[in-house]
Amino acid sequence: MPAELDESWDLLIQPKSGWFDLHLADLWRYRDLLWMFVIRDFVAVYKQTILGPIWFFIQPLLTTLTFTIIFSGVAKISTDGLPPLLFYLAGTTPWNYFATCLNKTSTTFKDNANLFGKVYFPRLITPLSIVVSTLIQFVIQFATLVIALLWYLFQGADIHPNWGGILVGTPLLILMMGGLGLGFGIVISSLTTKYRDLAFLITFGVQLAMYATPVVYPLSTVPEKYRLWLELNPMTGVIEAFRTIYLGAGSFSWPLLGYSAAVTAGVLFMGIIIFNRVEKTFMDTV
Repeated sequence: MPAELDESWDLLIQPKSGWFDLHLADLWRYRDLLWMFVIRDFVAVYKQTILGPIWFFIQPLLTTLTFTIIFSGVAKISTDGLPPLLFYLAGTTPWNYFATCLNKTSTTFKDNANLFGKVYFPRLITPLSIVVSTLIQFVIQFATLVIALLWYLFQGADIHPNWGGILVGTPLLILMMGGLGLGFGIVISSLTTKYRDLAFLITFGVQLAMYATPVVYPLSTVPEKYRLWLELNPMTGVIEAFRTIYLGAGSFSWPLLGYSAAVTAGVLFMGIIIFNRVEKTFMDTV
């Protein structure tokens, strides 16, 4: 009889798996597919538009100008002595990344039902590709903030960036923004396979959440009796840390940032577990 062949299998199909069998190593094995999805997500957003990626600059600038006119010019809300344009840019840039990740990943199962029902691949790659492609959008908008910051520094504005904090803190803050958006997004996406009402709540819910985050106002102006409620928002610590390292102003504290990091890790871990459980049966309910 011929010698037995030494077979190494690419995929093992098992009858059942536990809650913590997350198979995260599959994400690395399918990394080429991840990048294909990233390119697809980025190109599809502004395909067949006249201005294309220029919209990435226009959107934050128009939002910032609106906030400057309404909240600073009309409502006279404090900006902690910072130029209003910079203050609002430093708030909307990180918030937009978080909000976009959350909004887009929250419809993962609904948007990809046809694809998920035809071929196997790690389902987590789909929301993860959204976070990565949205990061490209964040980098473009972040460049707008950097240009504005350099302009004000050149003009002699009273701004004190923490260059060491920028080098060390920026990657960590980006991970926290993306992690929060991904974690909350995949939890909501998993729940909407059974509870469709959440899909209607998420759009304006994220808009309302922005006003519960110090994006258009500094945390220092919030009365003490309400401040604790805002600090329970994990994005509060991220926004304040972002403003502190880039503008030298903000109510930054290590315990607040540590709380945000702990919530990010917890929500992301819980989201991955729920997502992996739901993906096995969602075709019966979606």
